[in-house]
Amino acid sequence: MMTASISSLLALLMAHLGGDFLLQGKAWVRSKNNLQHRSPALYKHAGVHVLLSLVALLVTQQPWGAAVAGALVIGATHLGIDIVKSHLPEHLGYFLLDQALHVFVLLSVWVWLSEPWAALTALGQWLLRPETLLTLIAYLLITRPLSILIALVMRRWSAQVDNSSTLADAGARIGMLERFLVLTFVLAGEWTPIGFLLAAKSVLRFGDLREDRDRKLTEYVLLGTMLSFSLTLMLGLGLRTVLEAAS
Repeated sequence: MMTASISSLLALLMAHLGGDFLLQGKAWVRSKNNLQHRSPALYKHAGVHVLLSLVALLVTQQPWGAAVAGALVIGATHLGIDIVKSHLPEHLGYFLLDQALHVFVLLSVWVWLSEPWAALTALGQWLLRPETLLTLIAYLLITRPLSILIALVMRRWSAQVDNSSTLADAGARIGMLERFLVLTFVLAGEWTPIGFLLAAKSVLRFGDLREDRDRKLTEYVLLGTMLSFSLTLMLGLGLRTVLEAAS
């Protein structure tokens, strides 16, 4: 029963991804943005989601009446959310909010139709395990906290380099992505990709050497990279030791 319930949720998520990204052409997107609630594409798009959701619910053995009701709820709410979104400018925050609302509707319909309380209880128990919480804390630490720590350590050299030609906050974002990959590889026990990642970063920076100013910037970036990698490796190894001891 729990497996069938999870299958319904996964099928709904797959239907959503297919309807929102694979079966929605650029012409429909332009029409929605230009004509907003008057766009025929908006209603066609909602209809696609109704059909896909209906198929997803039926193939996971939901009763016919419940499947139709669930698909109509998903389609109607999708239409309403997209109408509001069509009046907003294109922005990453609005895109993420739009997708979060759609997923929330899918989860609500799933709970309503399947009553997967056992699955939700098991998920809650897994999330509250010390091992899970420690892993989540580690991933949170490698974002802004480590960025701030590295910036404080590197402050003594910051005045010696010229960052005016670089993208704003790009270095911090790249560092977060690097640390995410390194921590993930450490926890998975995959060491080779970490070496490739560090080698690629080093080759990229040394390829930019042309004059003394570039040398200082390259040394600064590589020092920050080594510090970022080292801290993440220590965090990952420590976490992995704790997880292995607890298992």
